[in-house]
Amino acid sequence: MSSVPADLQYTKDHEWVRDLGDGVIAVGITDYAQGSLGDVTFVELPDVGTRFEEGDAFGVVESVKAASDLLMPVSGEVIEINEALADAPETVNSDPYEAAWMIRVRVDADASREGLMDAAAYGAIVD
Repeated sequence: MSSVPADLQYTKDHEWVRDLGDGVIAVGITDYAQGSLGDVTFVELPDVGTRFEEGDAFGVVESVKAASDLLMPVSGEVIEINEALADAPETVNSDPYEAAWMIRVRVDADASREGLMDAAAYGAIVD
């Protein structure tokens, strides 16, 4: 069974969202996603300052099995990327909810979070 922390929100595409306050979120991929990918070998992240709409691909995770697009959970601007993942992409496998956050985003004021699920709803999908 995959780990599904109760304090996060989730997308149907297996990204997680942590509200950091002041309109900023952190985004990563779930334990279920990293487990499905297998050993992660490369993470491609966008430049700081790049704007994305909800559903846009903002990066790529590559593993020994597959490559998968990372999809933006809400509209906003990337304000920070996790540069440590360039040298240690395997962190996505070992610590997907903490050390392997991927981007921090300043969410657009009018962005909807209606498409995000709580832990119970996401857990029902992956179990």
